[in-house]
Amino acid sequence: MNSGGARTDVDQALLGHATYRSLGEQKLSAAEERFEKGRRTTGMWLAPLVTVVFLLLPIDMDAKQQTLAAVLLGVIVLWVTEPVPIPVGGLIGVGAIVLLGVVSATDALAPFGSPTIFTFIGAFILAQAMLKQGLARRFAFRILSLPGVGRSTFRLIVAFGVITCLLSAFVSNTATVAMLLPTALGMLAVIAKLLQDRGLVTADFNPLRLRVGAALVLMLAYGASVGGLLTPVGSPPNLIGRGLIEEATGHRISFAQWMVTALPICALMFVALVAVLLLLNRPELRKIEGVEEYVHSERASLGRLSRAEKNTLVAFGVTVFLWIFPGVIALFAGTESDLYTTVSGRLNEGIVAVLGAALLFLLPTDWKRREFTLNWSDAARIDWGTIVLFGTGIIFGALLEDTGLAKTIGSSAASALGLGSVFAITAFAVVLAVLVSETTSNTASAAVVVPIIIPIAVAAGINPFVPALAATFAASFGFMLPVSTPQNAIAYGSGVVPITTMIRSGISFDVLGAILIILILPLLIGLTGIGG
Repeated sequence: MNSGGARTDVDQALLGHATYRSLGEQKLSAAEERFEKGRRTTGMWLAPLVTVVFLLLPIDMDAKQQTLAAVLLGVIVLWVTEPVPIPVGGLIGVGAIVLLGVVSATDALAPFGSPTIFTFIGAFILAQAMLKQGLARRFAFRILSLPGVGRSTFRLIVAFGVITCLLSAFVSNTATVAMLLPTALGMLAVIAKLLQDRGLVTADFNPLRLRVGAALVLMLAYGASVGGLLTPVGSPPNLIGRGLIEEATGHRISFAQWMVTALPICALMFVALVAVLLLLNRPELRKIEGVEEYVHSERASLGRLSRAEKNTLVAFGVTVFLWIFPGVIALFAGTESDLYTTVSGRLNEGIVAVLGAALLFLLPTDWKRREFTLNWSDAARIDWGTIVLFGTGIIFGALLEDTGLAKTIGSSAASALGLGSVFAITAFAVVLAVLVSETTSNTASAAVVVPIIIPIAVAAGINPFVPALAATFAASFGFMLPVSTPQNAIAYGSGVVPITTMIRSGISFDVLGAILIILILPLLIGLTGIGG
């Protein structure tokens, strides 16, 4: 297996990644090339066709809502089929909604100023420094050296998922993924070199297309979403949904009540996640024989921390501390306290990320020569395409709410389906939240769907607590597309997860997770007495 072409430089391949590559930039088999050509060619005619057909449908819908829906359907086709780079597909959609008069250019582009965009920029720059200076490699070897973890890819992926889930329960999902991605790529580099040294891959193989890499990075993204459900402060949709539910029902949900209710669901979802990722992205290597000796020798060869590594660690540590601090205050003072409100408002994760990244340009490695930890040329290599992509996702999320399209979809579907029981409304709430979060951020999904579900339940004479909480949980779903959640976008931006892999894994986990919420959440609410 070690024949063919020059030997791949694994570290350089992982550092200089690209989320979108033309067919000429990839090494594909004949069957893969036929599939890719067909998929991308189909998108060129299907996207405009879907848009035009929906625009011309004689349906009773507000003109702006129908236009937005038509454009969004076309953009989804572009994202799935990739006839153009995915970020460009989003930009085409933004241009179309302005040209077709849905909103003005100023209103359409305003969401690009979202703090989440700046979280991406700061986090990507920090990750670039950790990869360049070798700190990510150190972290990877530290996790691999944990007792028993480094003996199999299964244990490694599960252990990494557990770490991700626990962290994301108290740190924002985006921040968790941003801080752990360099470590994931460092571990992938170690495994890729093992495959390379043993002749299990061709000399010129692409480490960005290993199944074990996709499983590892998707575990990071999806695991953060699962862990984020565990506490009210784990994810923005939790706080939004909890506030709306408390306002509508008058029942307060305490921190402890939330955790007791969420823990069994999170545990079951984690088991489902492991099964989905390892079955659909079966690692090339199951047992990592000799890795313990390899890790020990490599850790010894790394030597002491360099000045650049220490500086990167300081910048990273400051950023992580400021990301965690609001969650610590919430544990002791509660999320209703003035202290938590003030601190969480000022320590916005986007602001913290860019300030942490800025430290890399202030901490010197050689003061006499005025050399600093990171140069702008290094920072400029981050994946700007992912930042643009998620910005377009935020735009569509805002427009779904502002134009009333989300409310129209929810109300029309509810009346057409004739929902009249707790189970039916809960199932509808979960499905709607998942579908909305697939094309917008999870925060937008909670803000849009929960206010739709509550009046539907009230109109049916049903306590809205169960369906509204189910919608809040399901809003953290949406695993199919890079725009579904910030953590999906970061995972896609790593270059390790092709869009087809994300869609295949994501839809499987969407279905399993939705079934778990629909079946288990009402039982848990009854057992814990939450909302009673």
